[in-house]
Amino acid sequence: MGRIRPPGQWAAMSLLSLLLFALLQGAALPAAALLGPMVAGILMGVGGATVRIPRAGFVAAQALIGCSVAHAVTGSILVSVGENWPSMVAVVLITVLASGLVGWMLVRFGSLPGSTAAWGSSPGGAAAMVAMAEEFGADPRLVAFMQYFRVVLVVVSASMVSRVLLGDHAALLPAVAPAAVPLQQQAAGVAATLAVAALGGWAGVRLRIPAGGMLVPMILGAALHVAGLAELTVPPWLLALVYATLGWCIGLRFTREVVRHAVRAVPQMLAGTLALIALCGGSAWVLTRMLGTDALTAYLATSPGGLDSVAIIAVGSGANVSFVLALQTLRLFVVILTGPPVARLIARYA
Repeated sequence: MGRIRPPGQWAAMSLLSLLLFALLQGAALPAAALLGPMVAGILMGVGGATVRIPRAGFVAAQALIGCSVAHAVTGSILVSVGENWPSMVAVVLITVLASGLVGWMLVRFGSLPGSTAAWGSSPGGAAAMVAMAEEFGADPRLVAFMQYFRVVLVVVSASMVSRVLLGDHAALLPAVAPAAVPLQQQAAGVAATLAVAALGGWAGVRLRIPAGGMLVPMILGAALHVAGLAELTVPPWLLALVYATLGWCIGLRFTREVVRHAVRAVPQMLAGTLALIALCGGSAWVLTRMLGTDALTAYLATSPGGLDSVAIIAVGSGANVSFVLALQTLRLFVVILTGPPVARLIARYA
């Protein structure tokens, strides 16, 4: 694949993504527009493709996902989240403890180095974990493989769970813009969305906020939406392009060199990831018992996947998006704050 010129690689990946999207759409899987390009990116990356999504493209995709999520935020949802924050904190702590337990088991009974296993099993933003792991002496290649390996498994499992819980009512590609909206109003909404995405994405990166490319546009867009100052609109064609960009960015990280370096530890990583998903599923059950949250929302809120990919599935499956993103964001910041000391403890005592 590396011998093919970049335009040919992009064309091949686009065609493969469309084919996989059509197959997954036929199976009525939520987030098929993310899964198809992600699988295509993995196949291309392992096959030796040299093309990559530029950093600016990845941030733009995150910013537009944040804007699409902001459209679902209402004042009543924010009040509900504010009332239930003690339970949310408890569930976040359960998830962090579960990831620490999985990291300890990988070190104690596996062959992975202590700090690498700890950072690789952290249920936070994959990009943030890889960057922080390298600063603290862990192997960034293994950490990256563990993080994105888990993201892929979580996206697939969350899509399957959504399909099972929703049956034939699963949404395939949610459109933020209603079809009945006049063209002029829709154009104004798209312009407002692009402005919020550009400003918020730039500010998130400039201020070095974890996952800021998505979080800042989401917060800014939600504030404008709740206040009635702007009606954000993301047309289906743009949303599909955003999903594809994110899927390719995740998939292309699975290069042949990274996979070869980590192949011996794949069984351990698979066991650790499945254990973490199961433990987080247990915390989802606790959430449904404590708050009466529906099973799908609780499962997505506690899934140890990427913030952006879980947001796509939440929007596509009709879950309580604001609750899911609030819990995921809270966990992201907790993991970033507790990551270094937890990694040191695991490396020392396991």
